[in-house]
Amino acid sequence: MTGKTAPPAKKTAPKKKPEKTAKEEPAPAPEQPPAPEQPPATEQPPATEQPPATEQPPAPTDEPAPVPTAEDAPAPEEGPPAPPAEPQTPAPEPEPEKPKAEPPSSPLSLAVEEVSENSVTLTWKAPEQTGRSGLDGYVVEICKDGSADWTAANKEPFLSTRFKIQELSSGDKIHVRVKAVSTSGASVPATLEQPVLIREILQLPKIRLPRHLRQTYVRHVGDAVNLMIPFQGKPRPEVIWTKGDQPLDTSRINIRNTEKDTIFYIRNAQRNDSGKYELAVRINGAEDKAILDIRVIEPPGPPKNLKLVDVWGFNVALEWTPPEDNGNSEIKGYVVQKSDKKSGKWFTALEHCSRTSCTISDLIIGNTYSFRVFAENACGLSEKAAVASGVAHIEKTKTTYQPEKIPQRDMMEPPKFTQPLTDRATTRGYSTHLFCCVRGFPQPKIIWMKNQMEIREDPKYIAMIEQGVCSLEIRKPGPFDGGVYTCKAVNPLGEASVDCKLDVKGKI
Repeated sequence: MTGKTAPPAKKTAPKKKPEKTAKEEPAPAPEQPPAPEQPPATEQPPATEQPPATEQPPAPTDEPAPVPTAEDAPAPEEGPPAPPAEPQTPAPEPEPEKPKAEPPSSPLSLAVEEVSENSVTLTWKAPEQTGRSGLDGYVVEICKDGSADWTAANKEPFLSTRFKIQELSSGDKIHVRVKAVSTSGASVPATLEQPVLIREILQLPKIRLPRHLRQTYVRHVGDAVNLMIPFQGKPRPEVIWTKGDQPLDTSRINIRNTEKDTIFYIRNAQRNDSGKYELAVRINGAEDKAILDIRVIEPPGPPKNLKLVDVWGFNVALEWTPPEDNGNSEIKGYVVQKSDKKSGKWFTALEHCSRTSCTISDLIIGNTYSFRVFAENACGLSEKAAVASGVAHIEKTKTTYQPEKIPQRDMMEPPKFTQPLTDRATTRGYSTHLFCCVRGFPQPKIIWMKNQMEIREDPKYIAMIEQGVCSLEIRKPGPFDGGVYTCKAVNPLGEASVDCKLDVKGKI
């Protein structure tokens, strides 16, 4: 035993020596300038041959000996602190996770995308819940029709929501299901309702839904509903209509299918015909779906609790509550009408009122009014109206006229010239004018004088006064018409005068 233990000790020693040389080799690496000394590096290949390496196979044969385990003991002495630390951290973590771990929910919207002679392409959507541990992938399983043996079509889970099952036999009918897989387990499988017939499909089913049917289709009660929806697919697809996952009531709804379209017909639509109808077109497991939202409406009922809240001046305030029956359509507004007791006729006072209260103004004094309100939806006004129980009497208000008191002002003023006469020079034979301005109340009397002599009715002189402007025209004056002219203004409060000098020159 001692002889056997000695040789491995010697063998372990040379193993350490090449490790040291390997560690020493990077040190001379920076001293690379002696490039020509690389031949010893060429000599290294024989060193790589390492005959001791060939002796290593017996080393494993000697490994069962207890001595190498004793020599290796120092290595685990450094290791023991690390292993206890590693189990301590994961040990408490899985314990709280176990009760909380839940498998993911089932994949959604599993459908056949394409079918060929020997393959089927499937699509689906990710599940709503994937669990805390996350989703590892999906597993696709198949089962021949009439058998209960399910086999996995993929070897390992994958994360794509599209998968092609290949190497199938033409003419077989297979059932397909998909499971979501995580570390917490597998989900409840999502299974195709119908088996898939493996054969070539010349044209996949496709519904060509008209544009006007892609939104809510509205009809009135009593109207006919006649819809034609084209589709495509070869061979001739199977057409299935449902409402709320239930077959249609054939006593009220007629369905006629052809190779290229389907016709949906209701002779006399009623409100209970409203709802969402699902159309499915299938060919051997491949299908296309469309949803039709049909709403049958009628006029709403009358508003409720119409009240006359207040009457003041020429105004009336009204309030009411929405109708109990909206006619299967949203209330768009209200129409308020008034009626005068004298005429008895109804007139629209307010249209498209969006609130449940309003104020009616501009009523006639002395008249008595009644009020009613109609509700309005997309179908029109309600057949009946809500009538206010009370009436509004617009009373005459007693008013007394009180004239405004204007303080009296003394307008009396003696004459006063605001613009005096100015001296002028004129030529003999050319008419000339003298001007001045005067004010006063009462209007003063104007007297014109020449050289302090009053000018009376003389055709040579024309005197005028307008808006306080006094003028005197001297027609074709001569040398003897020159002198001092005076304008005098006289009224009961006094008098005032202005004068000027007129010089008449002979012709040159």
